[in-house]
Amino acid sequence: MAKVKLEVPELQPYLEIPAVTPGVMAHSRPFVAKPEHQEPLGFPGVLVDNWQEKAIDKMGDLLGRYRSLRVYLDSCVKCGSCTDKCHYYIGTGDPKNMPVARQDLLRKVYRRYFTVAGKYFPKLVGAEDLTQEVLDDWYSYFHQCSQCRRCSVFCPYGIDTAEISMAAREIMDHIGVGQKYCNEIIAKVYKIGNNLGLPGPALRDTLEGLEEDVFDDTGVKVRYPIDVVGADILLVTPSADFFAEPHVDGLVGYGKVFHEAGVSWTLSTIASEAANFGMFIGSYDNMRRISLRVREAAIALKVKRIVFGECGHAWRVAYSFLNTLAGPWDFLDPNYPVPQHICEFTHDLIQQGKLNLDKSQNDDMVLTFHDSCNVARASRMGPEPGGQFDIPRAVIKAVCNHYHDMDEDTIRERTFCCGGGGGLLTDDLMELRVKGALPRMTALNNVIQEKGVTHMAAICAICKSQFTKVLPYYGMEMEQIVSVHQLVSNAIILTPGEDDDLDEEDDESEDDED
Repeated sequence: MAKVKLEVPELQPYLEIPAVTPGVMAHSRPFVAKPEHQEPLGFPGVLVDNWQEKAIDKMGDLLGRYRSLRVYLDSCVKCGSCTDKCHYYIGTGDPKNMPVARQDLLRKVYRRYFTVAGKYFPKLVGAEDLTQEVLDDWYSYFHQCSQCRRCSVFCPYGIDTAEISMAAREIMDHIGVGQKYCNEIIAKVYKIGNNLGLPGPALRDTLEGLEEDVFDDTGVKVRYPIDVVGADILLVTPSADFFAEPHVDGLVGYGKVFHEAGVSWTLSTIASEAANFGMFIGSYDNMRRISLRVREAAIALKVKRIVFGECGHAWRVAYSFLNTLAGPWDFLDPNYPVPQHICEFTHDLIQQGKLNLDKSQNDDMVLTFHDSCNVARASRMGPEPGGQFDIPRAVIKAVCNHYHDMDEDTIRERTFCCGGGGGLLTDDLMELRVKGALPRMTALNNVIQEKGVTHMAAICAICKSQFTKVLPYYGMEMEQIVSVHQLVSNAIILTPGEDDDLDEEDDESEDDED
């Protein structure tokens, strides 16, 4: 797809706090969901007649269910610690993209209808009626938040802007003003099983093709099974892994790791999607419906453990919410009662010396690593604190000779968002995505210039998809983003199976007959 023509921020050696430009991104908004995107999720198809009343009722419902939401709305003291921490504000200069200002869009309405002072003295406390103009601002600016939670790292009160954005989106969905991109994807999951709408036969054809490709490349028969009853492991991975680069190269790597581990594993047509866009729209009910597909698949296939592939928010949901949403998981192996990340699985094998790796196979690359937001700030890996940072890096260093981190203020818990997270990975928002990527592109460009880095690895499908689109806008190549397990795939030395030579002889016989 050709690049959309837009003004791209110029890369500088250091990030600069932009001049405030009110309303510069007010025009930016995703397409509104049509009835066929809304109704399968249980939402009105169009804006309801009494939408103000319905919106206030829904806000009250959320305030009653989630005490944290009320605390966040009450506790902000406008200290300014978050103002320059948002990648969208840095990239656009729009003051409503300051986390505190974006929060205030909801906070003002909350004060008007749910506080005594706001009901009787609205102007004195900055309270505001919910009008069409306010709703328009909600739709624009709450879809200019990737829910990355970087601002919360720096907030002295720990206010989570992501939770406020989720609440605003859920309110809008309930009055019939949902976002097309997220809601259409969720509807596809319900109808077919994954975000991309890939039916079972297409998945099987893809996996059979991968088996053939790996065999042609290595001479080793690596299986990529699906719907195998009685397998030890259910792999739940983002649907992007089935077809697009660099995602599919990561899937190839998963299969090679399982092959060398000597474990039986399977994918599932029922749960052929790890991502859970219900989180992006703040809908617990839809998060649960999507998560229950994983439970259904695990029970139907009689697996003993569950492993999640490279997807940031999929891992956040699996780590933080899956037991609540779809548990208990008492039918799994007691040694593996919770899901495991594929990086954990691979790292354990490396630690045990069970993988034969040739690091030189990646010598054509100098690597850095992008910490994905939902992994970095909303989950863990392994038994030790900070495992979500250390384990992916350990895997990369085990398979690569050349690695350098980006600036310390842009990685680990302080990592900058790719610019396309939180349900914003749509071409409707390409201007926002490109400008929001500025902080990460700056850090990447600096490590390229200073350390000779050629490629950046990531463990999130959204990050990988975002970077393939935005890297060219900043004068870089889309191929510079790679999967961590793509690197593992390159380095791993496979152990031939007993039937590999037999297959080669069969192929030669067929060639002779031809």
